[in-house]
Amino acid sequence: MLTYLKESRGFDFTGYKRSSLMRRVRRRVSQVEIDSYADYIDQLQVNADEFVALFNTILINVTGFFRDPDAWDHLREQVLPALLAERSPEEPIRVWSAGCAAGQEAYSLAMLFADALGVETFRQRVKIYATDVDDEALAQARHAAYTPAEVEGLTEAQLEQYFELQGSRYCFRKDLRRSVIFGRNDLSRTRRSPGSICWSAATR
Repeated sequence: MLTYLKESRGFDFTGYKRSSLMRRVRRRVSQVEIDSYADYIDQLQVNADEFVALFNTILINVTGFFRDPDAWDHLREQVLPALLAERSPEEPIRVWSAGCAAGQEAYSLAMLFADALGVETFRQRVKIYATDVDDEALAQARHAAYTPAEVEGLTEAQLEQYFELQGSRYCFRKDLRRSVIFGRNDLSRTRRSPGSICWSAATR
């Protein structure tokens, strides 16, 4: 099954935890009521939409604003000051949020840098490139609109400074959103460019 996915669509899942990966594949096979992997591969060959459903099952996105607080504290207190100290005040800063899911991680980075630099300097110097393989998650990330449950980990000050309440959803500020660029990318097939800063759930 994994060999077929790699050869037919170029997705290499061999670096994923095998037990979790196969459990998710079995879940999808069961959902379409197919008895064997061979029959399921036949289904993939005749139904392109089934690839989307399978990948959405495999690529379950677990995300949130400032998820894993210890990692964010380390970034804020250790990594970011060192990063800014080694750059001139005018030098551009480029950050890659790899595996950004629905955008919470990328916007958390934006808030972190805006806090450290000030909003105006952030807009002038920082670009955050946020990528994921899941098109549906990227569409949600570009909209930058989150339910009260999705922002409940943020402080009132963060919500007031960085979000605008539109109806029942909290939308990340448009003027800051321009510094966050979303695109599709398969992390398993990408090499990071020298000198770039990468922040990803996969590294934590």
